[in-house]
Amino acid sequence: MLTKTFGSAVQGVNAYTIIIEVVVSAGTGFNVVGLPDNAIKESQQRIEAALKFRGYRMPRTKTVVNMAPADIRKEGAAYDLPIALGILHASQQLNTERLPEYIIMGEMALDGELRPIRGVLPIAIQARKEGFKGIILPKANAEEAAIVNNLDVIAVESVQEAIDFFEGRLEITPTTVDTRELFQHAVNKYTADFADVQGQENIKRALEIAAAGGHNVIMIGPPGAGKTMLAKRLPSILPPLSMQEALETTKIHSVAGKLAGGGLLSSRPFRAPHHTISDVALVGGGGNPQPGEISLAHNGVLFLDELPEFKRTVLEVMRQPLEERRVTIARAKVSIEFPASFMLIASMNPCPCGYYNHPEKECVCGPGVVQKYLNKVSGPLLDRIDLHVEVTPVTFDQMTETRKSETSTDIQARVDKARQVQAARFVDYADIHSNAMMPPQMVKDICAISDEGRTLLKTAMERLGLSARAYDRILKVARTIADLAGTEAIEINHLAEAIQYRSLDREGWAG
Repeated sequence: MLTKTFGSAVQGVNAYTIIIEVVVSAGTGFNVVGLPDNAIKESQQRIEAALKFRGYRMPRTKTVVNMAPADIRKEGAAYDLPIALGILHASQQLNTERLPEYIIMGEMALDGELRPIRGVLPIAIQARKEGFKGIILPKANAEEAAIVNNLDVIAVESVQEAIDFFEGRLEITPTTVDTRELFQHAVNKYTADFADVQGQENIKRALEIAAAGGHNVIMIGPPGAGKTMLAKRLPSILPPLSMQEALETTKIHSVAGKLAGGGLLSSRPFRAPHHTISDVALVGGGGNPQPGEISLAHNGVLFLDELPEFKRTVLEVMRQPLEERRVTIARAKVSIEFPASFMLIASMNPCPCGYYNHPEKECVCGPGVVQKYLNKVSGPLLDRIDLHVEVTPVTFDQMTETRKSETSTDIQARVDKARQVQAARFVDYADIHSNAMMPPQMVKDICAISDEGRTLLKTAMERLGLSARAYDRILKVARTIADLAGTEAIEINHLAEAIQYRSLDREGWAG
């Protein structure tokens, strides 16, 4: 007897329906074909133990399980449940005609209990797209799948519950989640607030500009100046996630198995990998390509602390994703694309000892050491960072000041207003949402400056030794400053402020 059940395979951030055909016939043996990995081949042992525990039997005749299409590699133990139900139906121990109506996924324990799986959100999206009535999966994944409407999400705790559901002995109410209500009432999860920061007004201003225009930032200063503390507070002033952004971000975290509580992500991600991270862990990859840190930071912030300590190869692989806002993982048989639209916030000491240009402590680094240290961060990477900010230590008087600093909520209100201006500006462009995303040809039209402004920019580039690559970046940042100020034209003071944020482009900055 031939039985068909349906599962799903995740490649990248998309799912593909898998047809699981089971035939029980004369002979002996258990075979799984259709490009399964070892975890699927070992499923016989888990399924046999689970079925026996629940009072069912594994057929003692020949059992063949075919997973189609055969050119897609199937990985993981999440196919245990559809294979087990297919075997029961093919051996006439399960009496139902409803198996083809559902996508079925779940990893089984030896007692038949179900364990959670990865990638449920893209699986549910694909199930709805292909017209399946619903999806049957472990209870721990139900809330995540229920984000997708017009799909019956049947949550089961064991293979027995799945059997009882199909045979009509158990009524299971589909899990539902009101995503819009959940989204609207999402609590700000950021405990860090700019109100905690004393002094550093120029750095707060730079981060406000970065948040308003989606610009990348590098902070350079001595140890203990507050670089990490300020970076951790950046997400608290970013605009809230839109519903579309939340779905995109949740999808990536679902595939990576990073959704601890399930459900929709309502806060912008903040990822801060250690400087010992490998290329693959940062950009993604592996035998079965998984999203890396830059994709997990999609629609959020990627913070690289002590930037020169990262391996050169790790930093260089970020150049393409920073420009294209996506990363392509190419393998011999498959090419997978992960979204990677993130804000890069980097920090670094000015030299190995950390005290170059310090107002009080003396730098002990030898001649040429400072420049060699700065050269660890390549020019092409700096080219993609719009704001270079020098962080100076906070004085004792500033630390003990009783005057309250501006809160993140106050700053976020101004950032939101500037983002709304940009949303209206780029309404006809699907891939452009902020000033930082503007391609060079658009900069000329949108960031037009007066003759006086051109003279100022020319003088600045000549006198400060600014490189040619700084030109577009200065104009984009000036446009954001004008948006924050609520003016349509880029004025001289906006341009002057943007110029000061290119410190690392100045010739002879390190001596």
